[in-house]
Amino acid sequence: MKRGLKNRHLQLISLGGVIGSGYFLGTGYILEKAGPAAIVSYLLGGAIVLCVMLCLAELAVAEPIAGSFVTYARKYINPTWACGVGWTYWVTWVSYVPSEMIAAGIIMNNFVPAVSQLWWAVLFCLLVTLVNLFQVDKFGESEFWLAIIKIVALMAFVVVGVLIILGLIGDQGYLGTTLLLGSGGFTPNGYWAIIVTMTIILVNFQGTEIIGLAAGECEKPEESIPLAVRNVTWRIIALYIIPISVLISILPWDKASLEESVFAVALSEYGLDKFAAFFSFVVLTAALSCTNSGLYGTSRALYSLSKIGMAPKKLSTLNRNGMPQNSVVVTIATCWLIILLYSFDTSDMAYTYLLSLSGFTGAIAWISICWSQYNFRKHCEARNSVERLRYKTPFFPFVTHFGIWAQVISIIIVASEPELRETIYLGAICLIIPMVIYKIEHGRWKRKKKKRIEQMKNN
Repeated sequence: MKRGLKNRHLQLISLGGVIGSGYFLGTGYILEKAGPAAIVSYLLGGAIVLCVMLCLAELAVAEPIAGSFVTYARKYINPTWACGVGWTYWVTWVSYVPSEMIAAGIIMNNFVPAVSQLWWAVLFCLLVTLVNLFQVDKFGESEFWLAIIKIVALMAFVVVGVLIILGLIGDQGYLGTTLLLGSGGFTPNGYWAIIVTMTIILVNFQGTEIIGLAAGECEKPEESIPLAVRNVTWRIIALYIIPISVLISILPWDKASLEESVFAVALSEYGLDKFAAFFSFVVLTAALSCTNSGLYGTSRALYSLSKIGMAPKKLSTLNRNGMPQNSVVVTIATCWLIILLYSFDTSDMAYTYLLSLSGFTGAIAWISICWSQYNFRKHCEARNSVERLRYKTPFFPFVTHFGIWAQVISIIIVASEPELRETIYLGAICLIIPMVIYKIEHGRWKRKKKKRIEQMKNN
C-alpha cells in the first residue's frame, strides 16, 4: 500500500474519528444520565484511551502494518479471536457510519426541508465514497480540514462558555459553580450512573485506534506513530474534558437530551442563537468527518481480514492508487443498506442502542489491542529483545492491565442494565458468529490439506 499519509494527516484522521456527531449529540444522553458527574466518566474514558494508545504505539512502531490490530490479534492472541474481532470492528463502523450520515441528513433537512433527510444521507455517502477512493494523501488532506473546523468550534465554545461563567456574556451574572452543583448536586443520579454511561463514553472516544489501521500508509511510522499517539491522546483529553466542564457549568444537566446538540442548547440559553446555529453546521462537518475516518478505518480492517484469509481474496485487491478499492466499495454498499433500514426508526432510543452497540464492539477491539501488546512484550522478554524495541509502553504491565480490565468491568456493569443489555447480547453475537464460521472453515481446510497430503503419499 502507498505510504502517503503525513504526520499531520495521521493526527487529524484520529481526531476526526473521535469528534463526531456522537460527541455533540450523544453527550446529551450522558449528561441526562450522570448529571455533572459526566466529567468523571470522561476522565475515566480518557485514562482508558491513554492506556490503549500507549499499547498500540508499541505494536505499530514494531510492526507498521495496514489493518494492524487484526493482524496483531492473529499473531499474538489467536486466529479465531482475530477473525471475530476484525469482523466485529467492521460491523461496528458499518452500523455507526450510517448513523452519522443520518445525523447529517437531519441537519440539512432543517435547512432545506424540501429534500428528505434520507436523500441527504445518500448524497453524503456518495461524497465520502469518492474521497475514500482517491489517493490516500487526498483523503488525509480532506480529513485534516474537516477536523480543523471541529477543533476551532470547540475552542470558540470554551472561550464563550468561560465568559458566560464569569458573567461577561448574558445578564445572569457570575455563575461560578451554581449550575455545576445545583439540581441535585454533582452526582444527582448516584455514582453508579458514571459507570453505566461508560459504553457511550467509549463510543465517543472511538476512532483513536485508526492510527494503528493507518500505520501501513504513513511516512516514517517509527517517528510518526509515537508522536501522533502522544499528541492525539492529550488533545482528545483536552478537547473533551475542558469543553464538557464548561458545558455542565453553563447548562443545567436536566435540560440535556438527544433531541439536539447540547452545545447549541447551552448557547441558546444565553441568547446566542446565531452561534448555536453555527454549531448545527459544526455537527454536520463532524458527521462527515467521522464518516470519512470511520469508512477509512473499517475498509482497512476488511482489507486486513482478506489478506490473512478471513474474508474473500478479492477484498485485498488494490487500485492503481494503492488503495483497497473493493473493501471500500463493499463497506460503503453495506452502509447504504443500513441507511435504508435505519431510516425506518430514527428515534432517540434507536440512536442510543446504536451507540451502545458500537461501544461494546469497539471495546472488544481495544481490549484486543492491549491483550496483543501484553503477549507481544512477553514474547520479546522471552527472546531478550525488549531493549531493541524503538518504542516501549511505559509502566508495563500496569498500563496494559488497566486498559483491559477497566473495559471488561464496564461491559459487565452495562450488561446488568436492562435498558442496554440487549446491545451487549447483539454485540456478543457479532463477535461469536465469525469465530464459529472461521473455526468450521479452517477445520474443513485442514482436513482437505491432510487428505491431499495422504493422496500424494499414496501416489
